[in-house]
Amino acid sequence: MGYSVWPSGRLHLPESDDTAAVAAVKAALTERDNWYRPDASASDETLTDIAEIARASITRDGDWVEFGHDDEGDPKWSDRATAFYVAIAPFVRSGVVDIEGEDGARWSYTYVAGQLTQQGWNGWDGSIEPFGEYVDLPPQDHP
Repeated sequence: MGYSVWPSGRLHLPESDDTAAVAAVKAALTERDNWYRPDASASDETLTDIAEIARASITRDGDWVEFGHDDEGDPKWSDRATAFYVAIAPFVRSGVVDIEGEDGARWSYTYVAGQLTQQGWNGWDGSIEPFGEYVDLPPQDHP
């Protein structure tokens, strides 16, 4: 059950901001999901380590992170994935992550200078923006 996805893309998210981006994702999940327990995860996790939240595989290449399909565990989209992509926005300088859903739906997240815009309809919930009822994060100041 669930909605399978195949993400791809590349984001300029400086390695020096990786720890802060992970903390932002964990904070978003802690606020929104009662299943997530921050004390059950390592304090030195990287975006690569928590990629399953984004329903992706993530590799780091210097100041760039590359998104791909995670073949492990049959990744299914959820509000946690939405929260991940929103929470990292303040740390991303530029880039796009494209998502293809199991039914052929396609949407993408475009990042420019810490801002996030969604193109297309999210095939999982039909939303036209990544914020909606799932994520309500306060704005963050970040260069």
